[in-house]
Amino acid sequence: MAIDCGLDVVIVTYASEAHIRQCLDSLFRHRPSCEMRVLLVDNDSPDSTLDVVRGDYSEVLVIAREHNDGFAVANNAALRATTAPFVLVLNPDTEIEAGTLDHLMSVMANEQSIGVLGCRLLTADGTLDHASKRSFPSPMTAAKYFLLKAIGRSGSAYVRPDVDENSIADVDAINGAFMLVRARAMDEVGLFDEKYWMYGEDLDWCARFHSAGWRVVYDGTVVAHHLKGGSTGGRRPMRLNYHFHRSMEIFYLDHVSSGHRLADAIVSMGIWLRFALTSVSHSVANATRNRPMAKKPAVDGAVD
Repeated sequence: MAIDCGLDVVIVTYASEAHIRQCLDSLFRHRPSCEMRVLLVDNDSPDSTLDVVRGDYSEVLVIAREHNDGFAVANNAALRATTAPFVLVLNPDTEIEAGTLDHLMSVMANEQSIGVLGCRLLTADGTLDHASKRSFPSPMTAAKYFLLKAIGRSGSAYVRPDVDENSIADVDAINGAFMLVRARAMDEVGLFDEKYWMYGEDLDWCARFHSAGWRVVYDGTVVAHHLKGGSTGGRRPMRLNYHFHRSMEIFYLDHVSSGHRLADAIVSMGIWLRFALTSVSHSVANATRNRPMAKKPAVDGAVD
């Protein structure tokens, strides 16, 4: 079914050479029935991301930034240039499946109260990306989520276990790796909050859409793929780990805090204690992984 609308796709890249071909190839191979334009913002990549895009994807509108000012700033640079009635914010480590975009845009066209729509995101091993459907984190749900994650389990209300992954439901938030947004709603709500350098800006945006009266919906009947960490290199380096926890604190103070100073101080201390613990854990893991292996002793006169 042809959809009488247009779609602008916004992609932010940084050192994305390993993934951007698969992302763009899948996007153009499974493009929607309506007109589609792709705007790509590169955050001063140190690799050949820009060469790949400029050399092989001439229809992509490229915005090359001279500095890496973060995910929110870069997205906003492209979002300001969008003109279509629908906008897809898409990570470079994602791949689109056939029919996904047409289905979701049809849902948006028929459900005028939806401001933001996401789909079932599958990780590299075929399991659901937990951030596809989320509740806004409270100190208790966040603590439970991280504790369960530490022991290899899940079940916190933060990841909405009550919503079947194949179903359709209103949720608090979806994943910033794939967000289909109604431009009219975005004009009312505003762009990403640039206080968030990286992480948390999708939660904040969804909270602001809710506050403005727009629905945020998860549609698990269609799929896209998200190689989590593909745009950040997997395990978070120290700088990204810092921004992850800083974003947690910002979101809590902006949307969760009751204004009680002691409670805010306790929550902030908990966030930065977790930052310290994860930083030490990551440093130990990196040191162990990079430690040279001891040479095996020669046996029966053999040498290495």
